[in-house]
Amino acid sequence: MHLARAFFDRDTVTVARSLLGQRLVRVLDGERLSGLIAETEAYGGPDDEASHARRRTPRSAIMYGPPGLAYVYFVYGMYFCLNAVTESDGQPGAVLIRALVPQEGIATLRARRGGASLREVANGPGKLCLALGITRALNGVDLTAGSELFLEEGCEVLPEQVVATPRIGVRGNEAARSRPWRFAWHRTPPDRCV
Repeated sequence: MHLARAFFDRDTVTVARSLLGQRLVRVLDGERLSGLIAETEAYGGPDDEASHARRRTPRSAIMYGPPGLAYVYFVYGMYFCLNAVTESDGQPGAVLIRALVPQEGIATLRARRGGASLREVANGPGKLCLALGITRALNGVDLTAGSELFLEEGCEVLPEQVVATPRIGVRGNEAARSRPWRFAWHRTPPDRCV
């Protein structure tokens, strides 16, 4: 079952934490590829110097809503990154999906990553986009109703299984660099939800 739009229509940091354990699904060439979300980062609006939405531009306009859309951008001239838009329509926010625990289509995921080990297939934002075939062509897809890319209910992640740290490699002022807005599922997540 797809996550509802109301799931994303909340405070960005709350959504970033809540996305841990949810299932990201990509249907590629008729095959279902999926993984449980194991790491996220929250990005806010104008008061977050690490965020693309610190200034409204054609690229960052999608972060202003509606919630539940995919925001896909290209970074370092080589990687795509997938975000889920959050907050109420008009209020900017998005959550970067940083890592997955592969569940379905593992052989395809590994092949798309050049035979990478299961642990290395999707343990970074660029890696997971390569493994799942996520490109800017999916920018703006509705993650609550899509058929090519969407989010489903997954596993419950208990509070004691979550580590919150500052975001990785962000720029900006001290507040931007020190906010504990990166969330990681610090115990080995299960291969399947039970």
